[in-house]
Amino acid sequence: MKQEIQLKDSRIKQMERDSQQELLKYRADVEMIKKNFIDKEKQVLSNHEKIVKSLEEKNVKLTQGYEQLIQKLNNQHKETSKKEINQSSTLSSSIIAFDLFCSSSRLINTFTGHTMDVWSIDYSTFDDCQFICSGSTDKTVRVWDVDNNKQIQTFNGHSNYVYCVKFSSYHYHNHRQNVICSSSFDNTIRFWDFKYNKQLQIFNGNTGGVNSIKFSPFTGGRYLCSGSDDNTIRLWDVETSKTLHVFNGHEYGILCVDISPLQSNNNDKMNNIGVIGGNGYTICSGSWDKTIRIWDIETTKQLNAFKGHKSTVRSVKYGSSELLNTILSGSRDKSVRLWDIRSGKRIQVFNGHTDQVLSVEYSPFVIKNSIGNSNVICSGSIDNTIRFWDIRSIKKELHVTKVDSHVLCLKFMELKKKVNNNEQKSNCDIYVNLCYGSTKGLIGVWG
Repeated sequence: MKQEIQLKDSRIKQMERDSQQELLKYRADVEMIKKNFIDKEKQVLSNHEKIVKSLEEKNVKLTQGYEQLIQKLNNQHKETSKKEINQSSTLSSSIIAFDLFCSSSRLINTFTGHTMDVWSIDYSTFDDCQFICSGSTDKTVRVWDVDNNKQIQTFNGHSNYVYCVKFSSYHYHNHRQNVICSSSFDNTIRFWDFKYNKQLQIFNGNTGGVNSIKFSPFTGGRYLCSGSDDNTIRLWDVETSKTLHVFNGHEYGILCVDISPLQSNNNDKMNNIGVIGGNGYTICSGSWDKTIRIWDIETTKQLNAFKGHKSTVRSVKYGSSELLNTILSGSRDKSVRLWDIRSGKRIQVFNGHTDQVLSVEYSPFVIKNSIGNSNVICSGSIDNTIRFWDIRSIKKELHVTKVDSHVLCLKFMELKKKVNNNEQKSNCDIYVNLCYGSTKGLIGVWG
């Protein structure tokens, strides 16, 4: 009996020891779990701190990069500014009698190749050769040799409509490349070398179709402005392919953008970024939200919003020379409007088109017996007309050119006449023509 009691007592003690051992094991497991949790927590906090620090560093770099851009633009040398002024389009300094153009102009040339709407055209010269480029609903970018009247290149890289094309003076002057920039409804901006038939760059920052692009008139065109259906305007550095700033403010997509031309005031003939209405640079944009907005490139702030159009703003252009402080706009409301940047008010409304106005341009023409620089503007519409207006009057249009299809885009060009082999190159006649793109895939030249 006594032995049984002792055996049971021994078993109980063994069970107690086993329980204590199990309890100690559980406690050790709990401590290990707690330690692992604390280690994980420290690791998460450390990673979080690293991410925050990395984002802060990137933000600082972006800010510094943009500040360096502004500083670089503000510190451009006078000789460089003079050179850029001399290299800018001669259209602004060529004054042509409007009556002469009206009396002698006719459709002198057509370029065919596109199979659908031609939304954009541009003109430039490279090594004394003249070229036109175009973008179309057929998703292609095409290049035309003006002197030989033939298409020389087609680019098929876009996967949707091509809405805007521009020749790049920056690539030519800095890299000796013949380059076209194009924007598309496929959300991309692409650069094409049409001499060697290859794509050079692609900008992928937008989340909506890119409807309009414009190279900067300063720094030799290094910077590119774009307007998109994602409601944003972007400023890009062409050299680095990076976005410098995104301008937000429009309620709906942007259909057109422009950058103010090279400017100067009486105190300083050079061109720095800084003062609106004087020697500063701004961006103007037109949108589905019916407004035109002005943005300061230096401060990145919106300066003004022009309201008055009753429908989408399809085209905006800055004036130059005596019209430096004006903006021209065309709209789906069938009107053309002239705005004063300084006062923020409308100057004139031009009514006459019977359908939406898709393109507006300041012309190099001057009305007979008038004083000053060019005072004629023109507009293209899907009413199949190009109309010319006197900016000083709201009377009926000065002249109407009728074509056989919708006018989607306009471009004034100073074309050089061909010369015979025995003629001196310096004797080449230069004359102004008006080029337009249409819904039938046709590019027409009127002159």
